[in-house]
Amino acid sequence: QVQLVESGGGLVQAGGSLRLSCAASGRTFRDNHMGWFRQAPGKEREFVAAISWGGGTTYYAESGEGRFTISRDNAKNTLYLQMNSLKPEDTAVYYCAAENRRRTVLPGQSVAAYTSWGQGTQVTVSS
Repeated sequence: QVQLVESGGGLVQAGGSLRLSCAASGRTFRDNHMGWFRQAPGKEREFVAAISWGGGTTYYAESGEGRFTISRDNAKNTLYLQMNSLKPEDTAVYYCAAENRRRTVLPGQSVAAYTSWGQGTQVTVSS
């Protein structure tokens, strides 16, 4: 399994931007589809975005479509989530996750599809 560490969270005003990063250890990063999920207090963890192992396919939840951009740099073993036009309802702990590409051709959009998870980074958007 790949070990994942998120960073880049923080406090930002509504309308602002943040870029989250997820550093992966080991040489297996490029063997994994990657996803971003988030969990707000009292709510279930939900899908935000996903990207295929080579970066050619991306998916977004409707809530982030047009505002969020997922990307990856396989040479740096790093996953990114650029978040623009942030809203208070984007406040949550954001998690990156990995799914071995041998399990599925395309990245999943459910929590159950992913086998490795980071510890999360807090994003707080003030109104």
